[in-house]
Amino acid sequence: MANISDSLKGKKRPRETDAEAATGDFDQILSLEENLTFSDTLVALRIMRAQFPNNEKVTVQPFILRSQLYSSVEDRTQVDRDLETLKREKVLRVFKLNTGQDDHAIMFLDDYFRQMEKVVKRFEEKDEDIVEVFEWFKSHVIDCKLEPSIRHQDLCTLLSRGGKVKDEHISLLINSGLLTRQLIDPNVYWFAIPNIGSVLKGLSQGRKEVLSLLNRRRYKEMMMAPLEKKALRFSPLDMRFHLRDLIGSGHLKSSKTPTGLVVRVSKD
Repeated sequence: MANISDSLKGKKRPRETDAEAATGDFDQILSLEENLTFSDTLVALRIMRAQFPNNEKVTVQPFILRSQLYSSVEDRTQVDRDLETLKREKVLRVFKLNTGQDDHAIMFLDDYFRQMEKVVKRFEEKDEDIVEVFEWFKSHVIDCKLEPSIRHQDLCTLLSRGGKVKDEHISLLINSGLLTRQLIDPNVYWFAIPNIGSVLKGLSQGRKEVLSLLNRRRYKEMMMAPLEKKALRFSPLDMRFHLRDLIGSGHLKSSKTPTGLVVRVSKD
């Protein structure tokens, strides 16, 4: 089955490659104090991708939360327009997460294909007639369907461009974590990022931990510089990841002072 997993490896697209070259020097940027906001959506995405936590507890390819992007680029309308353009150009995909009503993850398409490749390797010992659905999924579904969800009939129609679709094919896509059924309509699937479950659990727990930390302080605020250096007990994601998320979602606010950025809990 090496041919299937090899074919899932993505190729870099021009805009993506240009952005990577432009942000190559930012891999070592650590301070939110100096790099909280950016003027360009794709540059912001590239830098946050480079800053994605890298440890043994995070077993998923880098992703960026839409809320983090909102905290990093001031014009949210422009962010949404840029995301739509980047989706159409096949640079990235946007995934609906189950951690909150408005939670969406953004993943560069090459990273998503690398995550798919790990899934394929796990199922390589299965019947080749079944495992080939991964290639159909990549070539005919992912390439054509840019929305975060897809109806069962549309999924089968697109997969049938690769071969005869069986129930086992759909089950494999669900069991591998590439699709999840919508609770309100079982005939609709969300596109999903495989193996992201433990990271999403940490995301929810980390949000609570950061808010709890600030709520325990007298004025429910703290200087950004020492705050972003604090370690989290219940999340594999770092403080920087959570601060961008919580600022972008409106749970926290940042403001400039003569001594630096201050982060405080938003008033209800």
